[in-house]
Amino acid sequence: MNLASPKFALRAVAQSVARELGPQGIHVAHVIIDGQINAARHAHLTSEREADSLLEPHTTAKAYVALHRQHRSAWTQELDLRPWTEKF
Repeated sequence: MNLASPKFALRAVAQSVARELGPQGIHVAHVIIDGQINAARHAHLTSEREADSLLEPHTTAKAYVALHRQHRSAWTQELDLRPWTEKF
């Protein structure tokens, strides 16, 4: 909970900037990465967790590329990236 207020403020700033800069053709999006990205420093977690419980770097990158390539008639302003887990 200690991050709830600052993260909400960041989301509000992103939305405000998106509304201001959108007419100029500048796409602003707030991306939430809700999990750990599978990297060497998290290698020990792969044996402790379920399959697909860490975000894969290449799929995270694909989400950013898709966001970048969006047509301006349907821009995403917020994107949540979360690994799959049975705990949802």
